[in-house]
Amino acid sequence: MQFSNRTTVCAVLASLLAVTGAAHAHGDETHAKKAAPAKKEQKAWGIAGDAKAVVRTIEVKMTDRMRFTPDRIEVREGETVRLVHKNAGRIMHEFVLGTKKELDEHAALMKKFPGMEHDEPYMAHVGPNKTGEVIWTFNRAGEYDFACLIPGHYEAGMVGKITVVDTKVASK
Repeated sequence: MQFSNRTTVCAVLASLLAVTGAAHAHGDETHAKKAAPAKKEQKAWGIAGDAKAVVRTIEVKMTDRMRFTPDRIEVREGETVRLVHKNAGRIMHEFVLGTKKELDEHAALMKKFPGMEHDEPYMAHVGPNKTGEVIWTFNRAGEYDFACLIPGHYEAGMVGKITVVDTKVASK
């Protein structure tokens, strides 16, 4: 059986498209979860939490109106919280914890490299009508931020604040 050059070229192109078609990190598909445990790296806003240490769950809704509900959350210093993110929209959203400075820097990178892949324990990428979660231990008092850093979403105001109350000050 002989194949024409045209048939061969079409077959090669179809194969390439099949292999590379899923390479966009922030399309409408969710990121596959890695089997490895979360990296326990201390950040200014806390450290990855252990599911067995969760003391409460907070549901955060994400919408295509580029808003989080609630957009203000208060936790106590030392509290391990399960943040459950429900995407009520039709497009991909994400939840990224951090300082304003770090979120600004990450948002700028996302504009330059919109297909960049990343999966940190303080991030959740949530497809349309899907649910994601972050388990986080807020071990440092202060005010921190969260945002959707998909290009255009952050600029549209898809942001929020987390206040971590100092337990020494709160108990006085």
